[in-house]
Amino acid sequence: MELTKEQRVAVAGWAREGAGLSEIQKRLNSEFGIRMTYMDVRFLVLDLGVEIQERKVQSTGGALAIGKPGDEPPGTAPAGDDENDVEEDMPMPDAEGVQQPGAAAVSVSVDRLMVPGSLVSGSVVFSDGVKATWQVDQYGRLGLATAKAGYRPSQQDLASFQVELRRLLEGKGF
Repeated sequence: MELTKEQRVAVAGWAREGAGLSEIQKRLNSEFGIRMTYMDVRFLVLDLGVEIQERKVQSTGGALAIGKPGDEPPGTAPAGDDENDVEEDMPMPDAEGVQQPGAAAVSVSVDRLMVPGSLVSGSVVFSDGVKATWQVDQYGRLGLATAKAGYRPSQQDLASFQVELRRLLEGKGF
């Protein structure tokens, strides 16, 4: 299917705004009446040379959220304004997931069958041995739950978890 120049510009704009492939697919249908499969949208984006913007992982004081800047729930401070944000000088895994000296060992896995109501889910074992489950909902929000009431992983563990989770999800096409 060939898009008009206006439609191609719209797709590029949506991607710059942080829209993912499924959101672009929905907007093509709702705004232009163009029905495409997810794979067709993926090929369209590749053909147009459009870059899908990665959504920024944010710390919201103990809870984690993945989304575009400005998507914070009401009453929460934007990332960077929280004393619990990860310090820049803190050792953490590099982009390939290789642990730097002194970094915490965190093990993250993705479920083969997703938790109902989530796009993706899995489990994590933090460096102190505490196990938790995680899931990402259709809005890109990350939920983290442990059986240990009131447990909060260390900032180093959270940073390692975020890097490892991103690496795993990118490898699976998310």
